[in-house]
Amino acid sequence: MGTSNNSPSPPTTFSKSFTTRIFSDVAGDITIIVDGEPFLLHKFPLVARCGKIRKLVAAEMKDSSRALSHTDLPDFPGGSDTFELAMKFCYGINFEITVSNVASLRCAAGYLEMTEDHKEDNLVSRTETYLEQVVFRSLEKSVEVLSSCELLHPHAEASHVPERCVEAIAMNACREQLVLGLSRLNRASQRGGDSPASSPEWWIQDLSALRIDYYARVVSAMARTGLRSESIITSLIHYSQESLKGIRNRQERTKLDSGTIENEQRSVVEAIVSLFPNDKVPLSFLFGMLRVGVTINVSDSCRVELEMRIAQQLERVSLDDLLIPVVQDGDSMYDVDTVHRILVCFLKRVEDEERNEDDNETETEIDSTCHSSLLKVGLIVDAYLAEIAPDPFLSLNKFRDLIEILPDYVRVTHDGLYRAIDMFLKGHPLLTEQECKSLCKFVDTKKLTREACNHAAQNDRLPVQMVVRVLYSEQLRLKNIVSGESGEEGMMLSSQKLSSGVPSGATSPRDTYASLRRENRELKLEISRVRVRLSELEKDQVLMKQGMMEKSGHGGTLLTSLSKGIGRMSIFGGGDREEKRRKANRKTRSRLKGKTVSNRTESMF
Repeated sequence: MGTSNNSPSPPTTFSKSFTTRIFSDVAGDITIIVDGEPFLLHKFPLVARCGKIRKLVAAEMKDSSRALSHTDLPDFPGGSDTFELAMKFCYGINFEITVSNVASLRCAAGYLEMTEDHKEDNLVSRTETYLEQVVFRSLEKSVEVLSSCELLHPHAEASHVPERCVEAIAMNACREQLVLGLSRLNRASQRGGDSPASSPEWWIQDLSALRIDYYARVVSAMARTGLRSESIITSLIHYSQESLKGIRNRQERTKLDSGTIENEQRSVVEAIVSLFPNDKVPLSFLFGMLRVGVTINVSDSCRVELEMRIAQQLERVSLDDLLIPVVQDGDSMYDVDTVHRILVCFLKRVEDEERNEDDNETETEIDSTCHSSLLKVGLIVDAYLAEIAPDPFLSLNKFRDLIEILPDYVRVTHDGLYRAIDMFLKGHPLLTEQECKSLCKFVDTKKLTREACNHAAQNDRLPVQMVVRVLYSEQLRLKNIVSGESGEEGMMLSSQKLSSGVPSGATSPRDTYASLRRENRELKLEISRVRVRLSELEKDQVLMKQGMMEKSGHGGTLLTSLSKGIGRMSIFGGGDREEKRRKANRKTRSRLKGKTVSNRTESMF
């Protein structure tokens, strides 16, 4: 704040437009400069309402015994336009307070100290009345005023306008949620209990206009006031889509900007991840945020949070979700390290659940769900390995780490693992024989189906030791079939594992407990597998019955439907082979198990 005795600048159009009209016989005695624009004004209407101007005039007279004639107001909130409105208020000229100017006027009133201490019904009280009676009662207007505060920092914070806008938005959103819920309940009762599909709240789109720091404050306030998590998640998704448009690859970003956009996007991603509610977030959104985060190099804490949330529902992911591209040049095509960390978090979650189960010593449905999740993740990982295996830039160590991270009991069959290893050997022809052996040792030939064994026996890419093991396992399989034990093949494998885990007299109690836990886990996996197969057979049966009922009047079509239904349950080979197998194996459960393995192998090789 400075004063000057130099000759004042020419008055603006504003000063001529109303000072001359009101005080035609009184010349202006003070010039105030705001944002480089001079205003020729009169002291007594300003001193009557503005505490700041009164202090400036008094200080000048005390120091130099001269009247203040020229001063500058730096960093005036709202600029010259807002200052003009404030001066109109001092001169008694009517103007309209609106949603678009109330925030700047409130900040200007605070800056000029236009309080009730100097005159009643001053600008501070007038703007506060408008905020309380008009703005804070409307969610839409509160959002608009909050958005206008972005250019008024730090004056807006000093006036507590953003803070009150945030609370008003949260309260109005909760009120809207309550009203909407009651209206849906009434419509549902009128329609006989059929609840209509919920539509996203209209205010979600309005919040996308806010800056990320204001938006984060709004979402946090909504969570505190009890807004539904579904609404918060929907708002987060919409805000992300609007704010993160135009994410480019690293080369284009380097050409177009110097990192400013990337820093803003990084702030958006990290803020949104920190706002996630405790409920499950859609997987597609989590993977989308993770891909963006990998691209713009978000903080480690943000990335870990995303990976842990994905691991909580990893059994529901698809193969495309896991195919996260790598940004850096010269590296592998896909981000294998991120997938590896996600698997680590998933296995830790499973281990914690098993530990809680052991502590509680109760059998619950959570246990069955846990083992079913393990089976699904095993299939997904094998499919992922097969997808990334042909990448020539994928290192052997990373590929081997992904294989080793899953326990052996997770893979019911090793057909998928064998296919992935075979594709890796095909895409990396320069591997040494020792490296090939180190990969093939992960394949348990006893868990390969007949078709996979036939393929492996004729595969020139495999080491000789691997082919020998395959042939030996196939020989044992044929021997069991001849002796009539093929029907117990699945249980035989489990029995072999269990017998190997039976504690001897020399084992310690800790080893005995670990062995019993392993046996228990394998038995539960076998039960989960039977349940899954049973549900599939029940669905096939329902479909066959529906087809027979719909086409009962058409003989040819009925035969076609029946043949298709029987085709689903067929085993590899023709009728003669099936008849021989029936004679060798009289148990229906083993025959159904053979069908599952057969169908899975057909689609793979």
